[in-house]
Amino acid sequence: MVFWIFGYGSLVWNPGFEYDEKVIGYIKDYRRVFDLACIDHRGTPEHPARTCTLEYSEGSLCWGAAYCVKGGPEIESAAMQYLERRECEYDHKITVDFYKEGDDLEPLVTDVIVFMSTPDTVSNKYYLGPAPMDKMAWQIATAFGPCGNNRDYVFLLEKAMHAIGHEDDYVIELANEVRKVLDVVKSATKEKNLVAAPHVVKDHIPSLQLLPRQETVVLDS
Repeated sequence: MVFWIFGYGSLVWNPGFEYDEKVIGYIKDYRRVFDLACIDHRGTPEHPARTCTLEYSEGSLCWGAAYCVKGGPEIESAAMQYLERRECEYDHKITVDFYKEGDDLEPLVTDVIVFMSTPDTVSNKYYLGPAPMDKMAWQIATAFGPCGNNRDYVFLLEKAMHAIGHEDDYVIELANEVRKVLDVVKSATKEKNLVAAPHVVKDHIPSLQLLPRQETVVLDS
C-alpha cells in the first residue's frame, strides 16, 4: 500500500510518521484557509482553534510538502492509521496531482492523498467557515488546548513556508494580525496590573501619575 500524502498545514513542519521521501511542491486549484475548528489539540469545544483546510480556487497553487511512504506493509499501515487519527477533524479525503518545484508541465505524482474539510457548517461540525481577518486573529490569539496554543500553529506555519521558500501571503497577513492582538492584550494586561497595584509604580517610578482606570478589554470566546 505505497502512498503519497500532501501536507499543507502542520504536516509541513511536523509529519509525525515514518516516510521514505519528502518533496517540496504544490497542488493546483486549491488555496489554504483557516476555516477548520480544532477542539482537542490547540483549542477546546468552548473556544475552538482555527487551523488549515483547503478551499477550491481555480488557478491557485497551494505549496507544501509531499511524503512518500513505502517502507513495507507494517510501516505503511501504521502511517495511515496515525494520519487518520491526527486528521480526524477533516471529513473529506481526496487525491490530486502533485507538482515538483521547477517542473510545471507534468505532475511528479498522481493520486496524492490530501485531507480536507467539506465547506458546509450543517453537515460538517468542524467547519467554521470564513470570517473577517481581525476576528480570526482574536480567536487564534486566545485559543489554546491540550497540545498547545493556536497562535503557535500560525507562527510555525509561517516559519515553515519561509523555510521551504514559498511564503504564503495569507498566512503572513494573518500572523501579523495575531501579533497585533497579542500586543493589545499585553498592553491591556500591563495597564490592569498597574492600576491594581499602584504602590508598585510609586515605589519604582515616583513621578509617574496613573491614568484613570480604563475599560477592560474583553476577549472573544
